[in-house]
Amino acid sequence: MRKHISQIASLLLLVALTALCATGAFAQKAAEKNADYKPLVAISASENGPCGAPLTYVNAVRRAGGIPVVIPMTDNQEQIAAVLNAVDMVVMTGGEDVDPLSGYGEEPLRALGEVVPFRDKFDLMLIKSAVEKGLPLLGICRGEQMLNVAMGGSLIQDIPSQVKESYVKHRQSAPSSFATHTATVVKGSLLAQILGTENIVVNSFHHQAVKDIAPGFEVIATSKDGIVEAIAKKGCDNILGLQFHPEGLIQSAENENFLNIFKYFVQKAKEYHLSK
Repeated sequence: MRKHISQIASLLLLVALTALCATGAFAQKAAEKNADYKPLVAISASENGPCGAPLTYVNAVRRAGGIPVVIPMTDNQEQIAAVLNAVDMVVMTGGEDVDPLSGYGEEPLRALGEVVPFRDKFDLMLIKSAVEKGLPLLGICRGEQMLNVAMGGSLIQDIPSQVKESYVKHRQSAPSSFATHTATVVKGSLLAQILGTENIVVNSFHHQAVKDIAPGFEVIATSKDGIVEAIAKKGCDNILGLQFHPEGLIQSAENENFLNIFKYFVQKAKEYHLSK
């Protein structure tokens, strides 16, 4: 009888060990699969199309390890929600001026450039939905400005006519791969942590900029004449707005450090995916 019980106990122990090994092997395979996962990164479409986005954004996401997916413009909230359920991160691209009247309640100045009301609506819906959902979000140039407006801030409509003390050329003639002016990054800020420095040289293709910072956000980088170069959501490590174009800068080997911005956000996108 005792021998029989001992055999049964040995058999149960063997089964338990086999199950444990199987569980360990499964967990290891799952970990390996998660490590290899390439997050889906939504890139907002511009007016060019309206289903296209500049290849510099697409290439930057690819180089950082993500899979770029360009999101066509739409004002259909259900479609936007469906897209955001499928992706792991959002990149808001640069482009036209933001309409001040519908965006933040200001009359348009004579120096205001081209506006695209349908794109404004699409961008605002996409940003608000992504932030509410907790998706990592990177806004670039117009994308930073729209992020600020969507969250309750306002813009300088035209730097040359509104900011008399501004002396930096914010609309450069040089290629986007060439950095033309300096900027100072706030010590300890998200951007400083990503780039590992508080002094950067950036490119510049804008005449609008952040004016009143949105509630809950903070300015984390400025040019020498005080123009906002980066904003971030307070207490949040996955929402960042940049006035300059890192996707353009990384076309030059001299500016390779700016690829770390995309690498950082692709990693955040992966973490978001694994947390779902």
